[in-house]
Amino acid sequence: MKNVYFLSDAHLGSRAIAHGRTQERRLVNFLDSIKHKASAVYLLGDMFDFWYEFKLVVPKGYTRFLGKISELTDMGVEVHYFIGNHDIWCGDYLTKECGVIIHREPLTTEIHGKEFYLAHGDGLGDPDKKFKILRRMFHSQTLQTLFSAIHPRWSVELGLNWAKHSREKRTDGKEPEYMGENKEFLVLYTKEYLKNHPNINFFIYGHRHIELDLMLSVTSRVLILGDWINYFSYAVFDGENLFLEEYIEGETQV
Repeated sequence: MKNVYFLSDAHLGSRAIAHGRTQERRLVNFLDSIKHKASAVYLLGDMFDFWYEFKLVVPKGYTRFLGKISELTDMGVEVHYFIGNHDIWCGDYLTKECGVIIHREPLTTEIHGKEFYLAHGDGLGDPDKKFKILRRMFHSQTLQTLFSAIHPRWSVELGLNWAKHSREKRTDGKEPEYMGENKEFLVLYTKEYLKNHPNINFFIYGHRHIELDLMLSVTSRVLILGDWINYFSYAVFDGENLFLEEYIEGETQV
């Protein structure tokens, strides 16, 4: 039985990350190290810091990453991509060119006999009213149509600078630390969701850029995956056990 891997939040192309090229190479090296061990890879959003597809144009760069996920799908490894709040605007490029399966909503799925609830995590229980307004705007088809009318030289520049400014507002470019089980909005959302869906064994999210592995009941756990900026972390499910790990180059991956 081959493993299933979960990772998120690489924010490739971010102008606020000084080690961007090294970061992309490290991600690609990780994917290369698991390609013969994996039956599926779930990318839970924000793999790009800003991704916007026009009818005939996609952002430049990311050659190594896109080539590696194409290699995986060519080998028969399923690659699932969940849109996050930085890559809402995925069209059909990743599907047609790289063989990726796109998910635009949270997914409940069975993997090796266990029930998984998978999502990027943005918009799930977050009480921030400003973020909710921005999220509605970013998802608006009307606003996306208007944005598409702007030449990419300006629109992509705007998107990259917006994302950079958003990250630089945070202390050391990091998300707030774990707020505790009774304040962390993804944990609170999960506890509420679990009341009506008690058969789910694993809830896995990205978005928060923290590592968290928390038992909610005898049969249910919630994981937040960290990121590929500071932690280089991922989860791996071997059919029986789910582990949250950090990638160290040169080590043999499970």
